[in-house]
Amino acid sequence: FLPSARVEAVLQSGRREFCGVLQFHEGQALSGTQKLLFLPTAKRFPRVRITTSQAALLKDKRLVVVVDDWPEDSAYPVGHYTQILGPIGDRETEAKVVLIENDIPFYEFSAEVLGCLPQEDWRITEEEVAKRWDLRDRDVCSVDPPGCKDIDDALHCRELPNGNLEVGVHIADVTHFLAEGTAMDKEAQKRATSVYLVDRRIDMLPKLLTEILCSLRGKEESLAFSVVWEMTRKAEIVSERFAKTVVLSRAALSYEVANQRILDTTLTDGVTVGLRHLMALSKLLKQRRVDNGALELASSEMKVKLDLETGDPVSVARYETFPTCSMVEEFMLLANVQVAAKIHSAFPTHAFLRRHPAPSEAQFEGLLEALQARGLPRLDIRNSKALARSLDACCCDSDPFVNTLVRMLTTRCMQQAKYFCSGYFPYGEFHHYGLAAPIYTHFTSPIRRYADDIVHRQLAAALGILTLSEQMTDKAHLHELADNINYRHTQAQYAGRDSINLHTGFFFKGRVERCEGYVVFKRENGIAVFVPKFGIEGVVWTKPTTGGGGEAASKKRDRTAGLRVFDKVEVQLSISTDESSRSALTIRLVDDSTAE
Repeated sequence: FLPSARVEAVLQSGRREFCGVLQFHEGQALSGTQKLLFLPTAKRFPRVRITTSQAALLKDKRLVVVVDDWPEDSAYPVGHYTQILGPIGDRETEAKVVLIENDIPFYEFSAEVLGCLPQEDWRITEEEVAKRWDLRDRDVCSVDPPGCKDIDDALHCRELPNGNLEVGVHIADVTHFLAEGTAMDKEAQKRATSVYLVDRRIDMLPKLLTEILCSLRGKEESLAFSVVWEMTRKAEIVSERFAKTVVLSRAALSYEVANQRILDTTLTDGVTVGLRHLMALSKLLKQRRVDNGALELASSEMKVKLDLETGDPVSVARYETFPTCSMVEEFMLLANVQVAAKIHSAFPTHAFLRRHPAPSEAQFEGLLEALQARGLPRLDIRNSKALARSLDACCCDSDPFVNTLVRMLTTRCMQQAKYFCSGYFPYGEFHHYGLAAPIYTHFTSPIRRYADDIVHRQLAAALGILTLSEQMTDKAHLHELADNINYRHTQAQYAGRDSINLHTGFFFKGRVERCEGYVVFKRENGIAVFVPKFGIEGVVWTKPTTGGGGEAASKKRDRTAGLRVFDKVEVQLSISTDESSRSALTIRLVDDSTAE
């Protein structure tokens, strides 16, 4: 039985913009009025017929097209172009395609929004300092990726007379400048997140805030919202304080430089000693989380390095991590957990939180079958603690990298974490499965996430610093905010991945690379292969996606039929161009490749 239905009315138009190119045939005339087919970049959308007298102008250009109608007697919808983005293959043009296709707002901030900013020569006044906890005597520093300009967070640690440690997590006090209900606040609500592409950043807030007034820059005083604990040397919390503060960052360090300072035994300055204490505490905090069932998963995310002068990609590789990455992460997680508990205790029905539901057994079905076929230990998915332990045991003696692959594939079995209003779920469903935390939120990145700004306001209200507006206590309004933020967060992730794919295409243009890969998925018409050297994944097609294939495809299917997930293969990487003039990474099995 298949249920049927009828469309009664269209309440809101789903009209959207599509990026792509016009299809021209060899020798086709470019003068006069013509009907041409528009090929969307995203293959899941149909071709669109447009009528134009500007064929010569539009040839070899990326366009933006909207659909006007789809006549019943037409195989294609009809539409018109609204923008010429630029020449095909141009770096700026292709970046615009990534942003438009992922519905990322990237227009300039309006005069009304910029009018909400303080003067560029704004300074912290003594009157403001008097309202806050003055922590300028602490050896505060930030630890971030190299070149980071929008510095949300900083840390400090110092020894107390009783032998315990004072640990501080200091977060940019964005809401001091971002008043609720202003044009800038409404724009930040709409954008919801900053978007990070390989060669640019699309800010949620104007640059004066993101890089100057809010950013916790080295050697400068800043306003912060801090969580400060007294801890034992075993990372047990003795006391806790939330406060608006003033801090002076002694240094803005990269993960690598911070790690080098920790290891350099000749350094005994306050910042370095504090970093060593933080590192020791973070290891204890992490082990405690893991013991409680927190998952240690892996990502296939890669980094594209650009030439500083030309902007051309010079390398593609998996992200390099340092122990300091985990160190910072542990204290950010702890602050988020503690703030979540604080705002929920103050506002049980309208705290803005983040939950991560447990995955279903069906989501693991393919991975469990692949493990069984390889004779690898079965994953225990009863709960996160059991899964964490079974991931540790899921190893291949002949190839240690298999465990990393299993963790990568486990990540893909997970549901997405989502923001929500506490009044919509019982407490038992607040749980964050991946972190094994009963309650969680985001507090530590207010420069680039609007969710954190909501939480900052709620924490300030919980401390009696301000009174929440009617909207901030309205469950329905908070639910709408959460929906938009969840959508924008997902689109930002997609845009980031598309940008990496775009620049990977630029990097491999004119190159052919042979390297080792692993089968990570099998499908009817191909196998997905992950290449650790570059952190790249792609499909080796065993027959054309549109059918057919002939004898050559049959031979290829024969060669891949015996392959299993986790098998090691040698592949060739190169770039090909599809009919919409988009460059795409092509992966071939070496024994099936043409000699090059």
